[in-house]
Amino acid sequence: MRIPKRLFSRNFGWRVGTWRLSWMMHVTIVASPNLPAAFETVWPDEHACAQAAALWAQALSPDLAQGGSRVIHLHGTLGAGKTTFTRHVLRALGVSGRIKSPSYAVVEPHETAVGPVLHFDFYRFNDPAEWEDAGFRDLFAGPGLKLVEWPQQAGDLLPAPDVELHLGLQGDAAAQGSTADPRQVKAVAHSAAGQALIEAWRVPAMQEAHHG
Repeated sequence: MRIPKRLFSRNFGWRVGTWRLSWMMHVTIVASPNLPAAFETVWPDEHACAQAAALWAQALSPDLAQGGSRVIHLHGTLGAGKTTFTRHVLRALGVSGRIKSPSYAVVEPHETAVGPVLHFDFYRFNDPAEWEDAGFRDLFAGPGLKLVEWPQQAGDLLPAPDVELHLGLQGDAAAQGSTADPRQVKAVAHSAAGQALIEAWRVPAMQEAHHG
């Protein structure tokens, strides 16, 4: 399989500090006939991002352990936190050691106790056909979790995601390009599995609101 190399790197993340706020403090739920098709919230800090990632890792694990395939598309500007969220998902799934960004190799594979996880970054794709030429169709057809940054660069060739995660800098952070401030978060489900991930966030958020 030919995988194009990318001479490009970037750094995502929030600075480490003392986390005092819960990500469940700011919640908007978009209703649907069954489970919510979309969920909106604010992560006030990286600890909130890690909490959210751990909930998704827990929800994904049973299906992945049985050989299932799940696809998550990650949207957001440079510095929005896509790679940071992915790294927290990987940590929650038991990946240790250095977790590299796929900026150079386009895809970074990881082995976990529940199956393979593939982290893609299509930022440098100039033509959606590069996705086909690289042989990624076979990877997406196989088992495991696929976390995809900049999916729009692959056009319509990508398989439909189970869920899309949109991340954005909030308020003054958006204007200043800060990497240490709250994130506006929206998850949109496109399958029953995606709705289950939304439910994994919705239920504890509602419990927090109820007890608060």
